[in-house]
Formats: sequence, C-alpha cells, structure tokens
Amino acid sequence: MKKILLLSDTHSYLDDQILKFVNQSDEVWHAGDIGAIEVIDTISKLKTVRAVYGNIDNSVIRSEFPLDNKFTIEGVSVWITHIGGYPNRYDYRIKEEITKNSPKIFISGHSHILKVIYDKKLNLLHMNPGAAGKHGFHNIRTMLRFEVHEGDISNLEIIELEKR
Repeated sequence: MKKILLLSDTHSYLDDQILKFVNQSDEVWHAGDIGAIEVIDTISKLKTVRAVYGNIDNSVIRSEFPLDNKFTIEGVSVWITHIGGYPNRYDYRIKEEITKNSPKIFISGHSHILKVIYDKKLNLLHMNPGAAGKHGFHNIRTMLRFEVHEGDISNLEIIELEKR
C-alpha cells in the first residue's frame, strides 16, 4: 500500500502546511506548474516525487520532468500530465491515446479547480487536485490524498488549506 499526496500548481510556493501532508505520505505526485525547482528539491529530500512540467515551468524543470508521466504503482496504471482536460472534453493532444489505452487514474492540473470525476466511458478516475500555491484565481488552496493498493484506489480525501 502507498499513501499518495497529489498536488499541482504550486507556482514556486511551498509552506509548512503542504510539508505536513508530505510527511504523512509515501509519495508525492505533482501535476505541473511547479514554478521553482527548489519546491521539488525540498519535497524530494523527504519523499519520492513523481512530477510533470507545466506551461509556466522553466527549462530546468522541463529537463528534469516529462510532459507526460505514465507508470504503474501497486497494480494501478497512472497518467499524469499538466493540461489534459476532463472526461468528454480531453485535450486534443491526449484524446486519441487515452481512448485507446486508458489508465486507471488520469491526473491533470492547470485549471486550479479541484475535480474528481469518474469517466464511465473510459473506466478511469480523473483527478485534478486544484492549486496548492498562492498564485492564480482560486480562493482556497487544495490538494488530494489517497491510497493505492493491489489495483485499488481508496481513502480519497480532499485537503483544503488556507485561503490564498
């Protein structure tokens, strides 16, 4: 079993509230718009990090992380990308591939809007953790926490941090 903390859109911001949840997790997944490599450097000293770069990320972050991160953990196939769209409105770049080879979990960021949607058509769970940073139009900083174990996803929690 792995406890996962899912965040996105930190935009160079990292504080003790985020780090408290990092410490309670086995892995941290970041869905892009990291902002500063120091965010990842700090987290990776504590936990395993899987991430993708976002549209605001510089060449340092882009050289460290891919546009798409696809992997399997605890029997659960995962695809993380920054700009991915939503069920029935996936981004044109990924639409064909996600239809042919759907992961069990599809994660995107970018919108700063927390959403968890089960896509019945593709039989996958779409997650967008919202934004953990302070930059953007969102009012509440958010993240997601869940567990993966033997092909299952369980104990999904929404984490609301302070207003930005």
